Amino acid sequence: MSDIPMTKKRRIALGCEGSANKLGIGIISHDTLSGSPTVLSNVRDTFVSPPGTGFLPKDTARHHRSFFVRVAKQALRDAGISISEIDCICYTRGPGMGAPLTSVAIAARTLSLLWDKPLVGVNHCVGHIEMGRAITGASNPVVLYVSGGNTQVIAYAEQRYRIFGETLDIAVGNCLDRFARTLEISNDPAPGYNIEQLAKQSADNILLDLPYAVKGMDCSFSGILSRADELAAFMKQKAAKGEDTFTPADLCFSLQETVFAMLVEITERAMAHVGSNQVLIVGGVGCNERLQEMMGAMAAERGGSVYATDERFCIDNGIMIAHAGLLAYETGFRTPLEESTCTQRFRTDEVFVKWRD
Repeated sequence: MSDIPMTKKRRIALGCEGSANKLGIGIISHDTLSGSPTVLSNVRDTFVSPPGTGFLPKDTARHHRSFFVRVAKQALRDAGISISEIDCICYTRGPGMGAPLTSVAIAARTLSLLWDKPLVGVNHCVGHIEMGRAITGASNPVVLYVSGGNTQVIAYAEQRYRIFGETLDIAVGNCLDRFARTLEISNDPAPGYNIEQLAKQSADNILLDLPYAVKGMDCSFSGILSRADELAAFMKQKAAKGEDTFTPADLCFSLQETVFAMLVEITERAMAHVGSNQVLIVGGVGCNERLQEMMGAMAAERGGSVYATDERFCIDNGIMIAHAGLLAYETGFRTPLEESTCTQRFRTDEVFVKWRD
C-alpha cells in the first residue's frame, strides 16, 4: 500500500528515457483508487545513423541534448496537463550507454529543480516489464527481455525479477543490428526491423548452417554473428563473379530462425521451471512478428499464451519509465538529488519490487 495520502483522484509522472538511440518522454496517470494507468502522452525521437554504421555514444548524447526540450514540450502539450499536476519526474538510471544516459539524467534533474518535483530513478528493464504487464494484462508471466543491449529470461519471485537465463556475450538485438551493418542495410526506422522485412523475402526459406549456442539457461550470439559475417563475405565474392549463390534475404532468414529458436528454447525451460503458461515479450526485438509467431507456437503446445505489445511500447519509450517510476513513487520511493546518478550496469534483479506481493 502507498504511504502517500490519497487526496488526489490521480497521480501523474513524467518519464525520461535515453539509454540508447531513442529519446522518449512520456506522461502517465494512475487512478488513486484502482491504480489503473492511463497513457497521457508518449513522444519519441530517434537518432538514426547512416547505413553500415552504428550510433556512437557521443553522437547519441548530442542528439538527446538537442531534442530534449522539444520532446518534453510536445509531451506536455499532448497530455494536456499543467506542470503543477505532475507528482514526480522519473528517469532511466540504467543500464544503457553512458553518455546518452548522463544527458537525460541531467535534463531530468533540471526539471526536478525547476519544477520542485521529486526524482525517481528507474531500472530500464523493470520499466519494460511493468509497461508490458500493464498493456497486455499478463498477470505473472515468464518474461523474455530482448533488445539491442539486453537478452534475459526473467520470472518474478519474492519481490524481485529473477534472471533465469541471459546472453553470455552480446545481446540478440546487437547481433541483428551489427549484421545489418555488414549488409549495409538502412538504420531507418531500425536495422532489426529492416532485417525482419528482408527475411520475409527469402524465396525458398533457405536455412543456412549457423552455430546454435544454448548453454543451459544461457545463450551466446557472438559466434553466430561471426559465421553470418563470413557467409555474407562469401556471398558477395560469388555475386561479384556472377556465380549463383544465396541472397541477403536468405542470410537474414537463417539468422532470425536460429537466434529465435534459441530464445524459444530457454524461455520454454524457464516456463517449465516456474510452472507458468504465460510468456511476455518485451524490448525492441519483441516487435518482431516472427519471434512472436515462434514463441506462440511453443506456448500453444504447452496450453499457454504469448503477450506482446506494438512498437509504441516495445521500443524504448518514456512512458514505461514514467509507469515504473510512479509505481515506485507510490510506495514512498524517492531518489535524492545527490544520488541521482546513472550507470551502464544495473541488473534487473537488483531492484526491490515493493509494489508487487
